[in-house]
Amino acid sequence: MTGMTGRMAEHGHDPVLLGPVLQHLAPQAGECAVDLTAGRGGHATAIASALGPAGQLLLVDADATNLAYALDRVRGAVPGLHVESRHADFSRAAEGLGRWGHPVDLVLADLGFATNQVLEASRGMSFREDGPLDMRLDQSSGATAADLVAALPESQLAEIIFRFGEDPFARAIARKIAREREKNPILTTVHLAAVVRDAYGPRADQSRMHPATRTFMALRIAVNDELGALARLLDILEQAARDAHSTGDGWLRRGARIGVISFHSLEDRLVKRWCASLEDVGVAERLVRKPEVADDTEVRHNPRARSAKFRALRVV
Repeated sequence: MTGMTGRMAEHGHDPVLLGPVLQHLAPQAGECAVDLTAGRGGHATAIASALGPAGQLLLVDADATNLAYALDRVRGAVPGLHVESRHADFSRAAEGLGRWGHPVDLVLADLGFATNQVLEASRGMSFREDGPLDMRLDQSSGATAADLVAALPESQLAEIIFRFGEDPFARAIARKIAREREKNPILTTVHLAAVVRDAYGPRADQSRMHPATRTFMALRIAVNDELGALARLLDILEQAARDAHSTGDGWLRRGARIGVISFHSLEDRLVKRWCASLEDVGVAERLVRKPEVADDTEVRHNPRARSAKFRALRVV
């Protein structure tokens, strides 16, 4: 996740919770690291600087444009570093780490979105500007949010908005969407936002956030299968940690550090339970008892950091 700062024009990225990430994951010269959500390369560049020319770094991202940017940025920052990239969903990339051939000392997954992904109207992530109702992280494949809005039964739309957006008015919103699409296809972000606001009725003026915020989040989670991908990733990392703990074999080293930055409660619940379960069975130890969060200075500098939570553990 990123924020708009004076450095946006130069790098396009302002990494969240960079201090805690470097403190707890503690990249060392010559180590091998994997950034499973490279984005615009903010965290990756800082990690690469600590690894130095003798280190190895794998960058992964589902967004091909951002991945290419991050790769160039890291290579420019640390000449001589062995750096590779994989255009893939982070869970699919993690499945292939056993074939990479480099035992890994450090893994980071930042589950947020880069600023350019949020702000570019063509991606349809935000209703602040009108754009196509897309929301796909990888715009080369998969169903768009417009596809879901057009095709899903009203009951399923309500379930998605309630489950992933935790919006108490999910049924009313789904009903309003179903009625509107019978008259006019809902193809743009502004159109959908107006429909949701209409579903709120007079309550819209009393809401502390835009009424469409939760619906947009829910559809984005559904379009990108964010929770499913996270669950698969955690399963893969758990098996790798168990292998490292029990035999010392596999692609993850004993002593490896794993960190995850989440941005909403549904993600953080999964990560919290995962960290606790690995510690309970003696496979890993938590490096932070309570999640690291942004301090007031970082929130003022980067408002999107407000919801970020960082959890980390070390394989024992």
